Amino acid sequence: MKITNELRYQQAGIKEGVDVTGEGKYGREFALSTPSAAGRKLASGWLWLGIASLLGAGLFAILLVLARTPYIQDVFPWVDFFHTALVVHVDLSVLLWFMAFAGVLWSLNSSSRYAGVGWLALALAASGAAMIVLSPFVGAGKPLMSNYVPVIQSNLFLSGLVVFSAGMAVLVLRSLIAVPSAELWQEGEGSIRIGFYAASIATLFALAAFGWSYVMIPKDLEITQYYDLLFWGGGHVLQFTYSLLMLAGWLWLADACGAKIPLTPRVASILLVLGLLPVFYVPVIYLNYNGILGDYMEQFTQLMRVGGSFAPVPLGLAVIYGIVTGGRTAAANPQRAALLSSMLLFAVGGGISLFIRDSNTIITAHYHGTGGAISLAFMGLTFHLLPRLGYREPDLKWATLMPYVYGAGQLLHIAGLLWSGGYGVQRKVAGAAQGLHGFAQTAGMGLMGLGGLIAVIGGIMFLVVFFKAMRRPVQQK
Repeated sequence: MKITNELRYQQAGIKEGVDVTGEGKYGREFALSTPSAAGRKLASGWLWLGIASLLGAGLFAILLVLARTPYIQDVFPWVDFFHTALVVHVDLSVLLWFMAFAGVLWSLNSSSRYAGVGWLALALAASGAAMIVLSPFVGAGKPLMSNYVPVIQSNLFLSGLVVFSAGMAVLVLRSLIAVPSAELWQEGEGSIRIGFYAASIATLFALAAFGWSYVMIPKDLEITQYYDLLFWGGGHVLQFTYSLLMLAGWLWLADACGAKIPLTPRVASILLVLGLLPVFYVPVIYLNYNGILGDYMEQFTQLMRVGGSFAPVPLGLAVIYGIVTGGRTAAANPQRAALLSSMLLFAVGGGISLFIRDSNTIITAHYHGTGGAISLAFMGLTFHLLPRLGYREPDLKWATLMPYVYGAGQLLHIAGLLWSGGYGVQRKVAGAAQGLHGFAQTAGMGLMGLGGLIAVIGGIMFLVVFFKAMRRPVQQK
């Protein structure tokens, strides 16, 4: 007997379309109300841009993992290709995917005013993204592995980056002025909105930091060092944007899977505001710049190391407590799977940061943990939002399995990088340049390769579930 997707949801104790209006089995707590039709359409546009970015990043990820896996790496002798692919992969999987999904959340968080401005932002961002992706194939350019935003030294790539940034600036400004009506700020819903607004403010500071760095950084530096410093300040501030969006997403996912979070909306809002406070110190760093680049970089490192724990630790503990003490939740619950996997990866990635002492693969392990956590939170929210955007519920079985597969792959990937970094394997290198001279180094990078491939399978599962749900939209009024 064939069991339909709707029946599987009913058997799991989850009503198909649950929380479409924010009013589900567990009440209206930490969840947004259904936006207008215009808001849903704009959010869908940003979601498609994010999915396109992930699709491109996944294709490059397969080549990157194979290019660093022992024995298989010998088939990929093109180190320059590796670095070019790495630039595109990182920018697609982090900058473009994260900011595109921010566009989804900010569109849902906004009123229907200035909708044309929202579509202008999306058009600019999509145009910039297309220029970035096409740049390696249109003209030769040297790949530069600068931190936070690696670049290809070509006019098309850099122009695409500027156009994409312009789209983000327009998006953020609209998100701050298209304020929803007062009744949509009640109780836990207001906390979610505050988290999204805090992320918008953090992004404004990040954009200002990029501009300030452009004016301040000496132009006669070695080219890779120049771009490192250009993106150093704003790149650090963007981490607060991603973190705030993830934390608000954790609250939303926790509410969706029935966790009884032991926080009042006021306390949750205060914690999210605490997560924003460190960015207000950014102008102080720039105003106190004394020409010593090492001091400038260290201040941003300390800002993220200290300020980055203000909100995630207490809010994360509260969510864990709510999951443990909450009502019984069906095991086959995509929101719960994504939430648990995201929180575990974030804890592991944050813990690894304590072991960073040198420029080796331990740093790579750290940001794969935190970045993977943010991605999983966004993927879980994608599954949760599909019916709210007018599409079908995702396949329950595969949507639940996907976060565990992706999370397990990332954990193995991280373990291999952490192990290899302990033996001195450097990051951002491939092939013979990795210097894998002993069994421990080879085994560590082998584990990295295995975990990376499993994570890629998890990413492919996400895309398959997404496209199956999106191909049959539900008509909404």
